Amino acid sequence: MAIHHWPESERPREKLINNGPQALSDSELLAILIRTGSAGRSAVEIGRDLIITHGSLRAVLDLNCETMCQQKGLGPVTYALLQACLELGRRYLEQGLKNDIALTSSQETRKFLRAKLRHRTQEIFACLFLDAQHRVLRYEELFFGTIDAAAVYPRQVLSDAISYNAAAVIFAHNHPSGHAEPSHSDRQITKTLVQALSLIDVRVLDHVVVGDTEEVSFAERGLL
Repeated sequence: MAIHHWPESERPREKLINNGPQALSDSELLAILIRTGSAGRSAVEIGRDLIITHGSLRAVLDLNCETMCQQKGLGPVTYALLQACLELGRRYLEQGLKNDIALTSSQETRKFLRAKLRHRTQEIFACLFLDAQHRVLRYEELFFGTIDAAAVYPRQVLSDAISYNAAAVIFAHNHPSGHAEPSHSDRQITKTLVQALSLIDVRVLDHVVVGDTEEVSFAERGLL
């Protein structure tokens, strides 16, 4: 049965308006973007089948355009809508860390770093440069590739810290494997950077490792 024949209280769009987005299932949220069903299947059923086929909502949102368009009833328009929603979400989180806004919440910082790094397929080492009041001066992605193999150069970090007149920094990198547990190499790199930055009176407030389902904070682990 087409969604427009459903009771109004069960239609995803009306349900969202009346009860908020948190009241919808993953497949119902997808249905709002899929918009129309096909061949006797409602948009909710298409969304549910997508999640079952690919294993999770995240896996569906990570599909490339070609794979998405192979799904019956879907095409480039749906892919574009889903990608636009993802990017809007990332930019929404980034608004909380705009220049001149002080970092007062570790949770807000983690949300931002998660949005920036969790979906990336290669390992990326990034840095938030902060002023003396812990206001964000700059977010920079500095080094790319497997951190074990691609060197993280303290000289570059120090140069950028001086360039932005930073008083403190927060490091972050992702583990594409999904496991956020810091490696021995992660600890060694952090120790080296802390020592190097101390020479120019720049504090390292944290190093956050972003995994698939969690983030590990060096500060919280007492590793700094």
